[in-house]
Amino acid sequence: MDCLWTPSESRIKNSNMTAFMKAVNAEHKLSLATYPELHTFSVKHKDLFWKSLITFFGVDYTGSLDPVLLEEGFENYTWFSKVQLNSAENLLKNGKDADIAINFQHESKKSRYVTYKELRTEVKSLQTYLKTIMEKDDVLAAYMPNIPETVVSMLATTSMGGVFTSTSCDFGIEGVLDRFGQSNPKILVAAIGYEYGEKYFDLQEKLIAIEKGIPSLEKIILVDFLGKGYDIGRFTKAVDYKTVVEENLSDDKISFTKSPFDHPLFIMYSSGTTGKPKCIVHSQGGYLIQLIKEQGLHADMTCEKSVLYFTTCGWMMWNWLVSGLFSGGTIVLYEGSPATPSPEYFFNIIEREKINIFGTSPKFLKALEDTNAKFGDYPTLETILSTGSPLLPEQYDFVYKKIKKDVLLGSISGGTDIVSCFMLSCPLVPVYRGEIQARGLGMDVQAFDDNQKNVVGVEGELVCVQTFPSRPIYFLNDSDKTKIKAAYFDQTPGVWTHGDFVKITEHGGVIVYGRSDATLNPGGVRIGTAEIYRQTEGLNYIMDSLCVGKPVAGDVEVILFVKLKPNEEMTVERKKQIKDLIKKNTTPRHVPREIYVVNDIPYTLSGKKVELAVTRILSKKPVTNTEALANPESLKEYERYI
Repeated sequence: MDCLWTPSESRIKNSNMTAFMKAVNAEHKLSLATYPELHTFSVKHKDLFWKSLITFFGVDYTGSLDPVLLEEGFENYTWFSKVQLNSAENLLKNGKDADIAINFQHESKKSRYVTYKELRTEVKSLQTYLKTIMEKDDVLAAYMPNIPETVVSMLATTSMGGVFTSTSCDFGIEGVLDRFGQSNPKILVAAIGYEYGEKYFDLQEKLIAIEKGIPSLEKIILVDFLGKGYDIGRFTKAVDYKTVVEENLSDDKISFTKSPFDHPLFIMYSSGTTGKPKCIVHSQGGYLIQLIKEQGLHADMTCEKSVLYFTTCGWMMWNWLVSGLFSGGTIVLYEGSPATPSPEYFFNIIEREKINIFGTSPKFLKALEDTNAKFGDYPTLETILSTGSPLLPEQYDFVYKKIKKDVLLGSISGGTDIVSCFMLSCPLVPVYRGEIQARGLGMDVQAFDDNQKNVVGVEGELVCVQTFPSRPIYFLNDSDKTKIKAAYFDQTPGVWTHGDFVKITEHGGVIVYGRSDATLNPGGVRIGTAEIYRQTEGLNYIMDSLCVGKPVAGDVEVILFVKLKPNEEMTVERKKQIKDLIKKNTTPRHVPREIYVVNDIPYTLSGKKVELAVTRILSKKPVTNTEALANPESLKEYERYI
């Protein structure tokens, strides 16, 4: 692979990662000099690594860091059993009163800047109200856009030892009930409406149904952040967010309830494309130190920087983004469509708001490329992060040729399951075309072949062979652990199997080929779908594509669905071109048996292609939870190809 970017000496020297490595060397009398050496230390001596991380970043806690781990393996969660802390206290501890904590930008060009002092005041006010209803361990659910009130709700809840869960406003009633109906919240914080693509979506009818559909609810706190006005009398359990905050204002400081390291913090949800979503419970300590590591070391976030990740509150990248508050820097919340008025306008928020770390997806970068956008110089931009699906090699070319030469392009990969990343960016190592830079510190990531042997330079199953702090503490409604074992540990007992098909390169990078549970197996040969997308998405007449396997007579046929750009046609010549291109650049087994034109490609609400749902349709199996999809109506079209 071609090396596209190398960090400058000054960037390496001034990075948090270098400072941390020096601190580790001094503390443990070592001479670590490179990232691979630091990574090896972090997995071979994980007890020393995680303690050093907590000390280096000055995490507030009481108790003892010893023992770091009571038992090895994934059977039980036993990290830092003698530590008590509060995640909200840590997220709010470093920001100076006058500095901007939240930079809120809306597609309508409305904006709001919230200082750390203002944020703490609003959190305290909401907390005062919540304490009249909630107790420690109670759940607050947010059905909210990506706005400051959502962050305040999370911090107020977790500051008092409560559990926070959220989903985005584009979920329908069934999708909300499938999620919150399992987590049994006592309070729901909900927006009465939101705007997307210059269209207003009134949520009041949905909220009335949700209020009736969740028996555990005692109060709904309604948020009218766009000032549309509403009739609170339509609800039986509702109060107004603004009124609650104003009536509970005080000069008192926030009271923080310290809890064990493994105390529940977030309930998150699997995509649920083939059934009801699983409810994944994450610990406050695991989330905190893992995300401090990722933002502080891998993304090099500091109190002088701002970070924007385009996300909704139904995606774990929202939780990732909010953790940036720990640095004392600025988190940028963007609410609305990135296509309004154009992808180019949205992307240039980097210049308008002087953003340092910009997070997006391959889907958006492709849309940006297709618009032939004009780009500025972006002097503040240091890092572009991308996740949601594998970043194609051609997209690396696009970023470095068209956007900025001196920028760290960090493809990152992990998920809701671990509320963090297995592989991600690193300010100390080069960027190679088509590769994620590095495996994360403290994450003993390997690629296993069919014999469960670690392999380098060839494709294999992504696994993590040692436990890590941000692993789920448990699933809801899974007292005998059968669901969590089936999700991660049945394939190779004692080893976390993540469900991705990857190759670890000789210089320590990682190439992701797609979901291994959507891996194609024609003739028994495993093929990652991303290998095919790399060919099709470079063709100027194709807007998008989806590749799945269709069971036929005990084997699997590769089927390719393509969405064409406007005014384009799929001719016999073009079908031949596609097949020849795939055969030339991959193998004959990658060549699709059939190529079909469709009107749309199904995506989840967090922007991931839904290969498994289409695979189930072609296999004559039901897709039971279409609420997880952004465009569920698109699935109907695929039934004709059974």
